[in-house]
Amino acid sequence: MADPVLPSTARTLLARTARVQRDGRAPSLVAGVVRGGGLAWSAGRGDVAESHTDVQYRLGSISKTVTALVVMRLRDEGALHLDDLLDEHVPGTPLGDRTVGQLLSHLAGAGSESPGGWWERVPGGTLDELPLSDDDVVLGAARRFHYSNLGFGLLGELVARHRGAPWADVVRAEVLLPLGMTRTTPRPSGAAAQGHAVHPWADVVLPEPEHDAGVMAAAGQLWATLADLGRFAAFLLGDTAEVVSPATLEEMTVPAGVDASAAGWSAYGLGLQVVRADGVTLVGHGGSMPGFLAGVFVDRAEQTGAVVLANTTSGLDPLVPGLLADLRSAEPRVVEAWTPAAPPVPLETLGVWFWGPAPHVLRAQGDRLLHLGPLPGRPGRASRFAARGDGTWVGLDGYYAGETLRIAPDHLDLATFVFTRTPYDPAAPVPGGVDERGWQGPR
Repeated sequence: MADPVLPSTARTLLARTARVQRDGRAPSLVAGVVRGGGLAWSAGRGDVAESHTDVQYRLGSISKTVTALVVMRLRDEGALHLDDLLDEHVPGTPLGDRTVGQLLSHLAGAGSESPGGWWERVPGGTLDELPLSDDDVVLGAARRFHYSNLGFGLLGELVARHRGAPWADVVRAEVLLPLGMTRTTPRPSGAAAQGHAVHPWADVVLPEPEHDAGVMAAAGQLWATLADLGRFAAFLLGDTAEVVSPATLEEMTVPAGVDASAAGWSAYGLGLQVVRADGVTLVGHGGSMPGFLAGVFVDRAEQTGAVVLANTTSGLDPLVPGLLADLRSAEPRVVEAWTPAAPPVPLETLGVWFWGPAPHVLRAQGDRLLHLGPLPGRPGRASRFAARGDGTWVGLDGYYAGETLRIAPDHLDLATFVFTRTPYDPAAPVPGGVDERGWQGPR
């Protein structure tokens, strides 16, 4: 159940939305904030039919996240691995030696656009009709972030081949319908906005074309309403409806490639953009197609999200971060109360451990996680750890992500490092041994 905003907050959000629509000269714009599982506030500005939450706009590249979710479902089912070469699933392309994971994170070095006509404005065909060549490989694998619509077109083909059904049918059955996004479709259906370009020097508009992008549909084909996009924001905040597990969603949010061209801190996970704005990390995706702009981003720490849809090709100032900042300022989240929890290891295991001479603290976080990091105010590496079934612990983040922690009575063994109860404890198995003369003062 959505948690509605206060009237004063609604006024602030509306004022920002109205200014962005006017200054950006968008023929129409709808926006909303998400809290408590649904739209907590929304508004439409310009030429918007009522109900403004039920008018379709083109999502553009937000479609990529939907595509990525099916790829991750295939991975979780064991049908593929992220390290698989594309050739194992879609043979015969010039990008066959690039991995599925590299395509998901725009690290495959694939060309930004598909060959042929401007795919966003002309009808598309099948993969066999796409004139792919070595020219569509523009960078080495895993060398740098390079946004690629072509890469996601190929991932859509992978999805279709694995499921034996068209991409649009697969994402509808496996993502959209389970989330209740019944007004999200590959082509406009029912009440839908006309896409427009706005003249740069005059207040006149030009209709933009709409078409089926064929094999490139997976990169930007979907249309959705504000209500449906709000539901997708709730999904990104953790209401996954078992489309993927919370752990898989978390995995998708971990930055893989950094967008060095961005004005601020911006990265890309697995089908998701991760940006840092005003000290806050936002997860989601933006979208643009000729005639349309869209955005859905969430602040997972605050458990809030914002969504925006407009029928203009370009020119809007970013609205989503501002809406989230307004909401955060006007109605900061009241966090859950702290309550005691039994630690996942004996109390005597916790406390100070030394990496060489450097003191670190092993502490429990609730009843399931451990955190190992330097003393407050000291430099060093920190990571959280979760228990495995065999008595070891696996790093979740930071320097030790994916590494194994083993806990013994007199030492911690972590990625070949041995942490001891006293600096270089000679009774512990310190690699290289400890000088038998021990610690020495001046001579």
